[in-house]
Amino acid sequence: MLVYFWGFLYSNYFRFWLKWVLRLLTRKCELQRVFEGSKAGAQRTLSIGNEGCRARGLGWSFRNLVLRNAVHVEEAEVEKCVRDVMKEKKIEQKDTGFKTNLHISLLQISGYKKLYLNVENLRKVPYDSDNEEHEEQLIELWNLLMPHENLKARITKQWCDIGFQGDDPKTDFRGMGLLGLVNLVYFSKHYTNEARQILSRSNHPKLGYSYAIVGINLTEMAYSLLKNGALKSHLYNMVFGLPQMEHFHQFYCYLVYEFDKFWFEEEPESIMHFNQYREKFHEKIKGLLLDCDAILTLQN
Repeated sequence: MLVYFWGFLYSNYFRFWLKWVLRLLTRKCELQRVFEGSKAGAQRTLSIGNEGCRARGLGWSFRNLVLRNAVHVEEAEVEKCVRDVMKEKKIEQKDTGFKTNLHISLLQISGYKKLYLNVENLRKVPYDSDNEEHEEQLIELWNLLMPHENLKARITKQWCDIGFQGDDPKTDFRGMGLLGLVNLVYFSKHYTNEARQILSRSNHPKLGYSYAIVGINLTEMAYSLLKNGALKSHLYNMVFGLPQMEHFHQFYCYLVYEFDKFWFEEEPESIMHFNQYREKFHEKIKGLLLDCDAILTLQN
């Protein structure tokens, strides 16, 4: 009861006067002080509005309408929004450091939302065997992974050699749509040696797994982490501006590479325990992403 009482007094009385005194002493508003006390990247951007920085507890909420709207701004409106915030908080325009930092943070926030929409739109596109572009990407995946073996037919048991379930891969893309194929192709194209090595390891007589099916499963993992906001720290630290589809694909590549290492380190009794180890790996990644300084890339 006493804690609640003091919390009520602080929120409704003391906080206002504390902010007033700090502004008088520093000649800077709370937003300026938060930005100066936060490292560039996730720590700074997550300290705005309802983003909330889990690692350092910097979360605080905007009471002013202009500031609340700032975290929902579209990319084209960012520059105007920065000017409005500075005007509202009586921050001098010559404070170029604050202006630049706020601009970057708002771009990151709006870019994250746009990236999710782009990923979601690609996920909603079903694989269409009558679509020439879809078919070309599927054949490209085969050629990247199996350069010395030609497909005997479009529908063939050979697809099982790269980890699909049956003789027509299109049925395996139903959950993640075209996003699953695009991710598989991206990893195979940009990290060809690694992709071929992992495919080879996936054929291990005891610890083997279905390479393509697991890859699509990891697409779902990357998608869910993006959707629930868990990727914010990683992307805000990685991109000082607008996160792009390229950055989502890069994170997917990290998952594929790390999952293969994780699987062989854990040495599951059989593929029948896949869901159990997949969830364990998922929890591990979520734990890493809780760090405001997280950057999860294959290069690391």
